[in-house]
Amino acid sequence: MIKKHIPNTLTCCNLISGCVATAFAFGGRLDMAFMFIVIGAVFDFFDGMSARLLGVSSPMGKELDSLADDVTFGVAPATMVFFELGVMDYPSWLEPLRPVLPFFAYVMAAFSALRLAKFNLDERQTSSFIGLPTPANALFWASLTVGAGSFIESSPYMIIVVLALVLLSCFIMVAELPMFALKFKQWGWKDNEVKYIFIASCVPLIAIFRISAFALIVAWYVLLSVYVNKKHNRR
Repeated sequence: MIKKHIPNTLTCCNLISGCVATAFAFGGRLDMAFMFIVIGAVFDFFDGMSARLLGVSSPMGKELDSLADDVTFGVAPATMVFFELGVMDYPSWLEPLRPVLPFFAYVMAAFSALRLAKFNLDERQTSSFIGLPTPANALFWASLTVGAGSFIESSPYMIIVVLALVLLSCFIMVAELPMFALKFKQWGWKDNEVKYIFIASCVPLIAIFRISAFALIVAWYVLLSVYVNKKHNRR
């Protein structure tokens, strides 16, 4: 039957999009890499939806989905950071490490794989997330390198900030940090106030900051999740 192959076909399109994004990132076309990461995210959204609607979910599809996601949301954004680390100015004391330091970006690809494996095995993540989802992490880095590239390259000491952010994002992806998902069981304000506040706050950010806004939105998502978690624990 043709329909049983539709979800895996969409997943493969996600994988191909990630490969294309990675190729563009190696060539310094970070804007095109960003675009294909977004395209991959669209395919990623519809492959799971189609599998559920058609009733053709399978263990192979689940494994293929994780592989595609690690390429599109792990390797591709890591390659964008790799390129950025290669063109940034370094402090004199770090200059000898220029040939090797950009490869540090691929630690993020490894942690993305860990995050995906953890998600596949964690039964708690049906209606929310534990740790930052890999698509959100990819969107953060793609948006930051494209929308704020000139700011990142404005000072030799920004290299320290970027490396620290790589470590922080790796930690957040695998941390035991509950994060809300934009899934609605009902549309009322009650029990959805955080989601509505988050969505409403995204609009002015995008209007003002455009592409770089997505990095701010992901950071805001993490901070809001931390706040909601602390508030819940106090109860």
